Amino acid sequence: MPRTPQQLRDVVFVDGVRTPFGKAGPKGMYAETRADDLVIRCIRELLRRHPELPPESIDEVAIAATTQIGDQGLTIGRTAALLAGLPKTVPGFAIDRMCGGAMTAVTTTAGSIAFGAYDVVIAGGVEHMGHHPMGEGVDPNPRIIAEKLVDPSALVMGSTAENLHDRFPAITKERADAYAVASQDKLAKAYANGKVEPDLVPVATRSAEHGWGLATRDEPPRPGTTVEDLAQLKTPFRPHGRVTAGNAAGLNDGATACILAAEETARELGLPVRMRLVSYAFVGVEPEVMGVGPVPATEKALAKAGLSIEDIGLFELNEAFAVQVLAFLDHFGIADDDPRVNEYGGAIALGHPLAASGVRLMTQLARQFEDHPEVRYGLTALCIGIGMGGAVIWENPHRSGDDAEDAR
Repeated sequence: MPRTPQQLRDVVFVDGVRTPFGKAGPKGMYAETRADDLVIRCIRELLRRHPELPPESIDEVAIAATTQIGDQGLTIGRTAALLAGLPKTVPGFAIDRMCGGAMTAVTTTAGSIAFGAYDVVIAGGVEHMGHHPMGEGVDPNPRIIAEKLVDPSALVMGSTAENLHDRFPAITKERADAYAVASQDKLAKAYANGKVEPDLVPVATRSAEHGWGLATRDEPPRPGTTVEDLAQLKTPFRPHGRVTAGNAAGLNDGATACILAAEETARELGLPVRMRLVSYAFVGVEPEVMGVGPVPATEKALAKAGLSIEDIGLFELNEAFAVQVLAFLDHFGIADDDPRVNEYGGAIALGHPLAASGVRLMTQLARQFEDHPEVRYGLTALCIGIGMGGAVIWENPHRSGDDAEDAR
């Protein structure tokens, strides 16, 4: 008999949380905290917030990490699930797409939900760059350089950002610094307005020198930063360059996690529906200018959804480097200070723990959707090391207006 075609299901973002992000290094607040404990804390918080979700109904736990060794290794999705107290019947796995790790954890499991293999999943990411610096333990195949598959600068993310400045000379250091200051200001405003703390999970910390503590706020922000301050910073990737510690994300520790579900399952269980997945795309670009990746990824995701950039009412763009975000904005004709972009600030201010950041973008977009019922579609996008980009388009279930019913 002919097989009946599979009916795809709508996938929704139920809730997301994250730890406060810390500064990597011996003086950072997570210097003596395990990486896996950070993501375990996020999973436990999701379960605490949603007692209506039976733990045994969770079908998968997908956790991303870029450096999958030490306290970020051993199939961290499975071990974190066990240590978080989920039933032993709940499976888990680890995933790596560098900075796009958590985003890929979401899209991979979302596809399985749409197909019908899963009903509810937990997806997230963790990166403890203090314990595991980017590139720790890797052994790049010499053919990559010897056969000129990529330029050597492709393996140094800051150098790829300098290359992007070369490609787009209209994006000056002064413009990048101004964007970075705006990111700091927007995050400070978001904290002042109580928009950040609701998604943060307090984390107990330990220091042999200072004893026990409690992390409740992001450690990297520098409120009050000025363009004049940033103008004095060194350019470590190139003499007289344009990329500095002030207009780029720092080295950070942190974790994120979210609950995804089939919309019908969420309704049955009484879970909130905070966003609805529309489309997503990952693309490859020249590794030497990996920061341009979100541009073709967004174009591909828009095409798959039958939308245009004008349909997007909110943008959450990961600020690995200011130049990378500005290249995206210029391509799509969006002003540097467009209020739709990174309303709560971005990674330049609050940090970028590599594989964790994708879910941070989604959690912030979900919060903004609640405050913007006039917006129907939002975008989360980021650049990814070794020349890739990822983009996910979401629909606002809180949409009001003449076409609100069409969004159901």
